[in-house]
Amino acid sequence: MKRILILEPYYGGSHKYFLEGLQKYVAVEYQLFALPARKWKMRMQLSAPWFVEQIKALPECDRHFDCVLCSTFVDVAVLRSLLIGVAGWNHSAKVLIYFHENQFVYPQRFEEPVQYQFTNINFHSALASDGIAFNSEFNRQSFLSGCQRILKRAQDMKLPGIIEKLYSKSLVLFPGIEFAEIDEMEWKRSSEIPVIVWNHRWEHDKNPESFFLALDLLEQRGVDFRLIVLGQEFTGSPACFAHAKIKYKNKILHYGFAPSYQQYIELLSQGDIVVSTSHHEFFGISIIEAVRAGCIPLLPDRLSYPELFDEKFLYPDESLAEKLEKAIKKQCRLSPETARAMTDQFSWLNLQRRYSEWL
Repeated sequence: MKRILILEPYYGGSHKYFLEGLQKYVAVEYQLFALPARKWKMRMQLSAPWFVEQIKALPECDRHFDCVLCSTFVDVAVLRSLLIGVAGWNHSAKVLIYFHENQFVYPQRFEEPVQYQFTNINFHSALASDGIAFNSEFNRQSFLSGCQRILKRAQDMKLPGIIEKLYSKSLVLFPGIEFAEIDEMEWKRSSEIPVIVWNHRWEHDKNPESFFLALDLLEQRGVDFRLIVLGQEFTGSPACFAHAKIKYKNKILHYGFAPSYQQYIELLSQGDIVVSTSHHEFFGISIIEAVRAGCIPLLPDRLSYPELFDEKFLYPDESLAEKLEKAIKKQCRLSPETARAMTDQFSWLNLQRRYSEWL
């Protein structure tokens, strides 16, 4: 059986969710080395030498792997250079990298002069990898465009064909999603009035201000609705969340982080419409989960969303309130059959063969 080494310096959130599904649905022998999901900048700079030390701690006979799978928080160029002198290491092992995100278009609240350091790590990791997978075409194209900008800055160092080489060893692989618990759930209705769902991180890159502005416009127009706001709150979360909790207290069915996945999907099943206003989204697992649970998606007509859903579920910026009002007045949600048809392409059952071939 093939032996695959997984190196994940940010083992939490979507990264952890992805790897748990991979190990469940793609049958090979795995060795996982991971670090908790915090201090991502430090992880990008130091995880490669740390992982090499973990490999050295293995018995020499256990250091032979057929493939190494890294996330973008691993500096693959440093990793490969440090593995050269490791006894028992299989130097013909393919090193693959999965891009959940790329640093070229990751939005920054504040301009940081060291940002180039992290985009360059992404660039060098891709150059040093044997294969690259992106979770969306938007992710791939924004990464390659960022690499092109790096090359343009170096007018006296021409590197012809680099972008083409990166593209030729890349592919788009949606991150598989486990739908079993959602499919087994009994859909619940807690309100006859349409329910709007927000289920994203409570951070500025998810643009919650535009979401609550749209709700304010609905309120001014006398459009009635109920509200479920989910997602993880952080220190420094936008102030609009606290203001909206007070303003819409009579409309709120739930507000805050769901303590378990079961409770999370039960809340999704109570929704009619799920909304994104993100400035940043490389894929969109939370939206797909909500759609699988029956929510009609209303999504920006940019980022990764046009790859995931039909244009009738997309809206141009500044038109969210109008789209929401129309959806609310229709008073309908997805049937179980429609929800599955819209999301089956993202399931591990449909993706496992492609991952097996890639690995």
